[in-house]
This record gives sequence, structure tokens and C-alpha cells, in this order.
Amino acid sequence: MKLIKKFFKWLALFLVSVIILMYIFDVDYLLRAVRTIYFRRYTTAFLEDYTHFPNREIKKGTAQPWNLSKDYNTIPATEALEKTHKELKTASYLIIQNDSLFHESYFDGYTKDSKSNSFSMAKSIITMALGKAIMEGKIKDLNQKVTDFFPELKGEFAKDVTVGDLSSMASGLSWDEKYYSPFSIVTRAYFDNDLKKVILGLEINKKPGQSFKYLSGATQLLAMCIEKATGEYVSDYVSKHFWQPMGAENEALWQLDHAPDGIEKAYCCIASNARDFARFGKLYLNNGSWNGKQLLDSSFVQKCITPRFLESPEYGYGFWMQTINNKKLFYMRGHLGQFVIVIPEDNLIIVRLGHIKGLQTETDPHSNDLYIYVNEAYKMLAQRK
Repeated sequence: MKLIKKFFKWLALFLVSVIILMYIFDVDYLLRAVRTIYFRRYTTAFLEDYTHFPNREIKKGTAQPWNLSKDYNTIPATEALEKTHKELKTASYLIIQNDSLFHESYFDGYTKDSKSNSFSMAKSIITMALGKAIMEGKIKDLNQKVTDFFPELKGEFAKDVTVGDLSSMASGLSWDEKYYSPFSIVTRAYFDNDLKKVILGLEINKKPGQSFKYLSGATQLLAMCIEKATGEYVSDYVSKHFWQPMGAENEALWQLDHAPDGIEKAYCCIASNARDFARFGKLYLNNGSWNGKQLLDSSFVQKCITPRFLESPEYGYGFWMQTINNKKLFYMRGHLGQFVIVIPEDNLIIVRLGHIKGLQTETDPHSNDLYIYVNEAYKMLAQRK
């Protein structure tokens, strides 16, 4: 018995020492990481992790339910699509054409109203908020300097970076996009309870506006500029100018660094459902117009879905782009294979949410599941009578 007591005494002493050392070396955010992610046997953020963080509500207004196609769910998913759903643990898959739901499938206990993490699809939404702030005159244009909002920004090129550089991933920010390392800046940003301090502790150490480099910290800094320019939390701003006017059927949640007055993890972490995420695709499909009201300037929408750099044709401002079978498309994308895919030529929107993203190689900036979700949707649509 004495031996057991002695063991637990030394174990407690060891744990206390580890915690003290974490605070001394400024890695105490790992305590939150262990509690919310690693202790649950995950190696990175997961679909339902929003339940373990404080959130701010994105309030809904009057719901505008999607119309159902006359062929709604009459065509079964293809064998290849079913195989992909199973292998990559799809939660939701939707095909919407001509403003009507043609197909929707849910798996693993998810339903049309289930919330799950958007991950980096939120980056597209932050760019939309930027467009709205410009439309309202609260931000001058894409060329407004970030130091107009945060003069304390550090780095050799701090005075050069613009809000457009942040949106188009050409920021020059000192950031390392490593999702699975517990010591990366991405992990710190995800779990730290003072995200503004983390971001303003970074430097603009490369000349901005020169080339594409995907950095989540750039979107976070952009959101901080939007909040300062508008005087509103980005959750409230998105609710007022998009979520409510677009008739979302459910409220959404946006993760915060701390409650109650923290800031949103703006580069990720909106918890919502496939039907409501699809509304952002419809808004861009219609060049910023919703039921006759121009929520976003059409020229800004086109800017978003046009590559900024010729050598990086896959990215514009907040949106990814690709051509599949001669069909030009643009899309929102999240860490675990979250997609809102828009194909204007066929008035088509495809949404996929799930637990695993397909294979992505150094030779293709688009993961291989993107092609499956698009190609198999067309095969299903072709079977209509």
C-alpha cells in the first residue's frame, strides 16, 4: 500500500512539473490540445470538435428551404461514389442543380441538420466578408494596407502587406502550415486562448504580393482587420450580411479562442450543415446576387474566382479553381475533405463533408477525391429520364 501511495505521489509531482515547464516554455496550449484532441485519440482537429471549444452563434433569419427536384433521390449513387464515401468516411453529400436538390446522402448518424466543422471553407467566407466591407466602404479596397488596422504589425515588409495579399495567400507571413505537429504554429493557433497575440507576434518577413503560399495565419489576420474595420465580430457580420439574407435553415457556430469576448478562429471552424454551406455556392454561382438583392459586388465575386498569379492557377481570392472534363469550376475547401464545388456552366453545386480527405500529391494541388465527387455526380445526373 505504501508503495502505491509513493508511486502516485511521484506521478503527481512529475505531472505538476511537466505543467510548470509548459508554462515556462510557453507551450501551455498543449494542455488544451491534449484535453480536446489527443486524449480522444485524434491526431488533428475533427468534425465534432466544436463541442469542446467556446463558440459564437451565427444567427439565422427566416429560413428559405431548398426546392426538391422532381428526380430528388431517385438515382442511386454510383458504385465508385459509394466506395469513396465508405473509404473516406463521408458525412454528407449533396448535388444541387438549377436551385433544386437532386441528391443528398448522409452517413455515420449525420442528418440534414447536423453540424460539423467547416475547417478551411471558412477562409472563403472571410473573403466574402472582406468583399462586403469593401462594398460598404469600411475597407477602401483590396490594396488597403494591413498596418492601417494594426500599425504594430512586425517584420521587414509589414508596411507593404495589403488585405488583398492576405485573401489571395500572398502575405509573406512567418507561418508554417503543419497540421499534425503539436509544436507547429497551426496547432498553437488552434488551441491558444489568445489568438490575436499569437498572430501579432508573427512577422511579415517576405515581400508580399509576389506569389501564392497557402497560410492559415493570413486569413486570421484578415479577419482581425475586418473586425476592426466594421466594429463587429465576424460571426455577427457574416450573420447580418449573408447567413440571414440567404435564408439559412439553422444557426451556425464559430469557434472562439476564449469566451465570452474572444475572437473567431477565422481561418477555420464554422460548425454547420451541408444544405446551409451550399448557400455560399449559390451566392457565387449567381455573381453575388440572392433573390434579386446584390449581397456582394459581382466584380468582386469574379475577382475571387480568377487566379491572381499565372503560375498558381489553382487559387484566386479565398477560392480554389480547377477544370475537370472541360468544365470550369471553383470551390471552397476544408482540411478533411470539406467541399462546396460550383460549376457555373451547368448551374451545379456539389457539397461534400466528411472525416477524411483524398490523396493530395505535390504534382496536383487538388486532392483526388475532388475529381470523384464531380465525375460521379455527372454520371448520376445523366441517368435522369
